[in-house]
Amino acid sequence: MYQQFYQHFLKANPDKQHFACHSHHYWPDVTRDATLAYWDDSARLVDDKWDLVFGDKVPAVQHHIARILKLPDAEQIVFAPNTHEFVMRILSCFDWSKALTVVTTDSEFHSFHRQINRLSELNTVNVIRVPTEPFATFPERFAAVVAAQPTDLVFFSQVFFNSGVGVKELTGLVQQLDKVTDAMIVVDGYHGFMAVPTDLSAIAQRIFYLAGSYKYAQGGEGCCFLAVPKCSEHRPAYTGWFAEFGELANAKQGQVQYANNGYRFAGATMDCSALYRVLAVFDLYQQQGLTVEKVQSYIQSLQHSFLAILDEMQHPLLNRAHLLDKQNQQQGQFLTFRFAADDVARIAAALKQQGIITDYRGDRLRFGFALYHNPADYNLSCLKEIR
Repeated sequence: MYQQFYQHFLKANPDKQHFACHSHHYWPDVTRDATLAYWDDSARLVDDKWDLVFGDKVPAVQHHIARILKLPDAEQIVFAPNTHEFVMRILSCFDWSKALTVVTTDSEFHSFHRQINRLSELNTVNVIRVPTEPFATFPERFAAVVAAQPTDLVFFSQVFFNSGVGVKELTGLVQQLDKVTDAMIVVDGYHGFMAVPTDLSAIAQRIFYLAGSYKYAQGGEGCCFLAVPKCSEHRPAYTGWFAEFGELANAKQGQVQYANNGYRFAGATMDCSALYRVLAVFDLYQQQGLTVEKVQSYIQSLQHSFLAILDEMQHPLLNRAHLLDKQNQQQGQFLTFRFAADDVARIAAALKQQGIITDYRGDRLRFGFALYHNPADYNLSCLKEIR
C-alpha cells in the first residue's frame, strides 16, 4: 500500500527487486517536487533565498528531527553535506599534538573508520577497537574497555552497518559510559535514524548524535545532521562561517566566535536542496500517520516473509544457517548473510544478473527492506540457479 509514494523510482526500475534500500533508499515522489521547489525558490529569491532557508526550512527540519528522536532542543541540530564533515569537526576539537585515546569498535562506517585509521598513524593518537561480536556481550565489553584507561573520545554506532545488529539499550549504555568516563561520546545513528524507534531525551545532554537523509530518511544525499549537547562549549578548529551565526554583526577581533547552539559545529555554504527533500519526506510521514514504530513493524513483516520463502526453498546458500545474527539481535532494516569472502562477490553478481539488487561488505551479503516492498511481489525462484 506504500508503493504509491515511490512511483518514479519504481517505474524507472521495472525489472529489478531492490534489496539495497539500506545503501541507497528509493526516494518518494514528493522529493522530486521538493527539488523543483528549491530551484524555483532560488530563481525567485536569488540571494534572499537564505532568509527562507534559515528562517523557515532549517527550523522545520530541526523540529521534525527533534520530534522523531525526542530531543529537547531543536536548535542544537546542525546540518552538513556528509557525516565525514562532522567527524572531522569533532576530531578537530582535540589537539593532535598531544596524547589522544579513542575507544571505538571494529564495525564503524568508512566516514569514521578511514579517518581514524589515518590519524592512528600519528604517534600521539591511540585507537582501541572493541569487537562487536559476540553481539550479546558487546555493551558490557565496550563499557569495560572505556573504563580501563583515561579516554578522550568514545565513538560507536547505534546500528552497525556491516551486520544490522544494534545497541538495543542505547540509553543504558550511554549512562553506563557516563559513570566511567568524562570523554566526548559520539553515536553514529545513520542506520538507526528513521529505522529504529529512538528516544534520546535522557542522554541528549551527554552525546553527539549524527545521522542523515541518504538512507531511511529517504531524502537522498546531502543532508546530514549532528545533534550537539546544549552544554557544549567546544571550539572546532575545522570551522566555517555558518558556525558564527548570531555573532556575524560583532567586531572581528580577538578570539574566533561560535554560535551559542548546535551551529557551533557548522561548516559553510551548502546545496540546500536536500533539506527541501527530507522536509518533504517528514511532512509526508506526518500526513500519512507513519511513525518509525509503524515502519519498523512493516519492515519486520517483510523480513519474516522473505525468510519464510527461503525456508520453503531450502536454498543451500541463502538460508538461516548463514544469517550473521542467529540470536535475533538484529534491529536495522536489513538482513546480513555471512559466507566465505571469495563467495560473496560471486553471489552478489549472480543475484544482480537475475535482477535482485543487494550489496556486500567483506564476507557479508546484505538484503535490505523498505516501504516500497510488497511481499506479494517477491519472486525468488531465480535463486535456484545460484549455487
